[in-house]
Amino acid sequence: MDFSHVLARRRMVRNYSDQSVDDDALDRIASSALRAPSAGNSQAIGVVVVTDAQVRREIARLAGEDSYVAAGFDPWISRAPAHIVISVSEKVYLDRYSEPDKLGPDGRAIGWPIPYWWVDAGAALMAVLLTAVNEDLTAGFLGVHSVPDLADTLRLPDDHTPIGVVTIGHPAPDRRSGSLERPRKPRGSVIHRDHWDEGG
Repeated sequence: MDFSHVLARRRMVRNYSDQSVDDDALDRIASSALRAPSAGNSQAIGVVVVTDAQVRREIARLAGEDSYVAAGFDPWISRAPAHIVISVSEKVYLDRYSEPDKLGPDGRAIGWPIPYWWVDAGAALMAVLLTAVNEDLTAGFLGVHSVPDLADTLRLPDDHTPIGVVTIGHPAPDRRSGSLERPRKPRGSVIHRDHWDEGG
């Protein structure tokens, strides 16, 4: 699929059909997370692919799906035939940037004005979302703040923090989020050239 079409088709889908997801496609989607940028080649991203129905139901329970359905929405978390959970280890980044080739001129570790582990986890997330579209599938994302105890449920290593759950499947009609009613900002108010006060 042409990349511009992948970008145009990507949206958060919150309902899926009963059709299963091909294992090879799911493997390609999960593997795409490993092609995202990795500061210092730290390689601190982890990926858990969940297809077991019982585990998916447990994730849905943790996310309060019953209340979500009671509000008139579809049971998109439990209904999705696959979940991909991306996690990241801050410790791996801190260890990597304590190595000699990453120390500053003063011989000290950088001060992390931007925690690049979150940047890289977001890049891995976007790779997964776009690859799902390229595989002619759809995806949704549920942030980890909505899924307490996700790390324990998936038995993640102590140093890994999940960022959320990507649901993967074939789309079914869904009730769109109210957020979609917000208009897109004009291009000129977002994209600037050379300086913020110069339009794109």
